[in-house]
Amino acid sequence: MYDLLVVGAGPYGLSIASHAAAAGLNLRVFGRPMASWRDHMPRGMLLKSEPWASNLSDPQGRWRLDAYCAQHGLPARHAHPISVEAFAAYGLWFARHAVPEVDERTVTEVGSAPGGFAAVTEDGETLHARTVAMAVGVMPFVEVPAALRGLHPALVTHSSHHSDLGQFRGKDVTVVGGGQAALETAALLAEQGTRVRVLARADRLVWNDVPPPWERPWWQSVRSPHSGLGPGWRNWFYSERPSLFRRLPEPTRARIAATALGPAGAWWVRDRVESAVELLPGHEIAAAGAVPGGVRLDIVSRDGAPRTLETEHVVAATGFRARCDRLGMLSADLRGTLAALPDGSPEVGREFESSHPGLFFAGLVTASGFGPAMRFVHGATFTAGTLVRGVRRRLRTAPAGWMVPVPASGSRHESPSPVRP
Repeated sequence: MYDLLVVGAGPYGLSIASHAAAAGLNLRVFGRPMASWRDHMPRGMLLKSEPWASNLSDPQGRWRLDAYCAQHGLPARHAHPISVEAFAAYGLWFARHAVPEVDERTVTEVGSAPGGFAAVTEDGETLHARTVAMAVGVMPFVEVPAALRGLHPALVTHSSHHSDLGQFRGKDVTVVGGGQAALETAALLAEQGTRVRVLARADRLVWNDVPPPWERPWWQSVRSPHSGLGPGWRNWFYSERPSLFRRLPEPTRARIAATALGPAGAWWVRDRVESAVELLPGHEIAAAGAVPGGVRLDIVSRDGAPRTLETEHVVAATGFRARCDRLGMLSADLRGTLAALPDGSPEVGREFESSHPGLFFAGLVTASGFGPAMRFVHGATFTAGTLVRGVRRRLRTAPAGWMVPVPASGSRHESPSPVRP
């Protein structure tokens, strides 16, 4: 029986695995490393987060993004975004150096079992573990507007379903959404010769400003400090103090999680969009249906004026909604035991443990508990160290007689010296 199974091999899963291995835990990691970044983002996209705020986490801080970039001759400078492809390659490099071997099979079910949990892989193997960390990223939580849900995937897709937009060359595409995914997808489509429009509910599109210089007068830094989520004290609090965020009243946390750092485009994509894309802010889809050659959209403006347009394909860049009922890889019995917050996400304690002892969550699904940082790579550092401490605490509560590892003193490849709790 393993001490820990990590389900998911994105930035959060890999970071958790690195900290768990350094702590001497007997673990297995499942998932295709950096799958969302490799398989679900179009080529040509850039990382919105600053390079210095996009590190995966190992306990010694050896395998940072700037170290990868220096080794591979890539720039990693403030206010200079790096490509999604480079970031995905960095994640694979991190996995090779800082994480035990990753099993790329998919875990299809996690359920309760004597002494902990049983996980079933796609080819039918069952493994047992005392604790499980669910770091499943965003893909289980894809959100598509209700009016579009019944349409065939040939007509409507989510933005995360595309690693290559080439199939839309020369076509007419409508992108729904006002955030970075929508706006950068629209820019890439326009640049390859697609006729594209953006349909957004907000009255106007929001664009992030160019961040202030890294080096600046001290009084400017005091007034608006840099943080992993952008400049300003509010962003600094969300970014650097998730443990304090968790102490806020639940209604306050829910409001912030739902509204902070709302849909906005990066400064470096604005000219590419405004010069080449038809923009329809202040509109919402009332109904949609298949027609010969594509989709008919019945849309309504903020003032109630109706309009109909036809398009060959709709890309819904409408984000993700993390809810317990979308955690389909959890057995129905286990899922039914989870306490949930009002927004449907699982309630987690101060060390990311759910209401089911030994079951931990990481990433987007914890944003309502620990704040907006959990929606970004930057949150992986706090999560990894805190969650692994929680796992070790949970292991120490197990029945007497089995062994609890202690942190390895050197390389992750050294055999730890176990001690009794």
